[in-house]
Amino acid sequence: MGPLAARISRGGQRLRQADQAHPWVLDTAVVVLVFLMFCLPDLLHGGAGDGDGPRRFRLAFTRLPLPAMLLVQAGLVLPLLWRRRRPMVAFGAIAAVFVAQWSLGAALRADVALFVAFYSLALHGRLRQLPWACAIMATGMALVAARVSAAVSVWDALFFLLSTATAALAVGLMIRTRRAQLAGLRERAARLEIERDQRSRLAAATERARVAREMHDIVGHNLAVIITLADAGAYATDAAPERGKEALHLIGDTGRTALGELRRVLGVLREASDGAVRAPELSPQPGLADIETLCDGVRTAGLDVVYRTVGDVDALDRGMQLTVYRIVQEALTNTLKHAGAGTAVKLSVIVEDVRLVIRVRDDGPAGPPGPWNEEGHGLVGMRERAALYGGDVSAGPAAGGGWAVEATLDLTPQAGGAR
Repeated sequence: MGPLAARISRGGQRLRQADQAHPWVLDTAVVVLVFLMFCLPDLLHGGAGDGDGPRRFRLAFTRLPLPAMLLVQAGLVLPLLWRRRRPMVAFGAIAAVFVAQWSLGAALRADVALFVAFYSLALHGRLRQLPWACAIMATGMALVAARVSAAVSVWDALFFLLSTATAALAVGLMIRTRRAQLAGLRERAARLEIERDQRSRLAAATERARVAREMHDIVGHNLAVIITLADAGAYATDAAPERGKEALHLIGDTGRTALGELRRVLGVLREASDGAVRAPELSPQPGLADIETLCDGVRTAGLDVVYRTVGDVDALDRGMQLTVYRIVQEALTNTLKHAGAGTAVKLSVIVEDVRLVIRVRDDGPAGPPGPWNEEGHGLVGMRERAALYGGDVSAGPAAGGGWAVEATLDLTPQAGGAR
C-alpha cells in the first residue's frame, strides 16, 4: 500500500499542477462529463419523466420539444464553465434556469448541474454568499417537491432533495476546510524554513563577529607590541646592540604567542578534507590570572603599568574573566598605539557587590586626534563584550590630563543561568 499511495499522491500532485497551468481543461471536462452522463440520455429518450417508470410519474411532467430541451440543457450546463472563477454567478444562472424549467413542469437529468454548482459555491465561493444560496436551493427543492406531489409524497421528495443538497454543501465545505488546513501547514512549513535559515544566518553572523573580535584583540595587541619593540630595537642597534638583540627575541616571543592564539581561534573553523570535523588543540582562554602577563608584555614595549585588583576576582566565571581580559587588552593596546612608550598607566579591576569596574588611565596625550580608535573596532568591540553582561564602556580625556577608559559589568545572575 505504501508504493501505491505514493503513486496516487504523485499523480494527484501532477493533476493539480496541470490544473493550475490550464484550469479551463478541467472546467470543460466537467461540462462534457455532465452532458454525456445526464443530457445525452434525455436527448435520446425524451426526458426524465419518460421511460418505463410508473404511469402516474410520467404524467406528472411536461415533455419539452427537442429545441427547448437543448436550450434548457445549455442553460443548466454551460454556466459550469465558470463555476470556479465566478461560483455565485454560475449558481445563480443555473438556479434561474432550474426554476423556470420546473415552473413549466419539465424534469431533466441535467438538473444535477444545480447540485454541482451548489457544491462549487461551497468550495470556491465566499462564505457570506452561502446563506443566500441555501435559501435559493431550499426554494427550488420545495418547487420540485410540489411538482412531483402527484407521484411522490411531498415530504418524502423534500427529504430526499434537501438531503442531496446538504450532502453537496457538506462535501464542498469539507474539501474547502481540508485545503485551508493544508495551505496553513504549507505556509507554516515555509515560515519555519525561513526562520531556520534566518537563525542559521544570525548564528553565522554572530560567530563571525565573535571571531572578528578575537582576531582584532589578538592581532591588534600583538602587532602594536611588535611594532613598538621593532622601533625600539632599530634605535638601540647602534648604541646598545644587546638591547637590540633583546628586542628581536621579544618580537619573536610575541609573534609566537600571537600565532598560537590565532591557531586556537581559527582551529574551531577548520574541517578535515574528508568532511570529518577534527577537534583542534585548544588551550584555555585567557582570564584574570593572565592580565599580569599581559602587563609584563606592554611593560617590555615601554609602558609603565601599575595593576591592582579589589575584591574577590577569582570567583568570577570564565566568561566574565575573558571579557575583562579582552577589555583590558584593548585599552592597553590603544594606549600603546596612541600614547607611545614611556606612558604611565594605572589599571584597576574592582569587584563590588553587583558590578565589576575596570579603569584604565594613562598620563599621555588626551586621546587620538580623531574619534577614539576610529580605524578599528576597539571601542565597539569592548562595548559589545560589556553588553553581554549588561554593562557599558566609556572613554575620553581624564580630569587632570591623559586618557581614561572605564567599563562597568553587571554581576547580577542572568535568567537562565548562562550568559
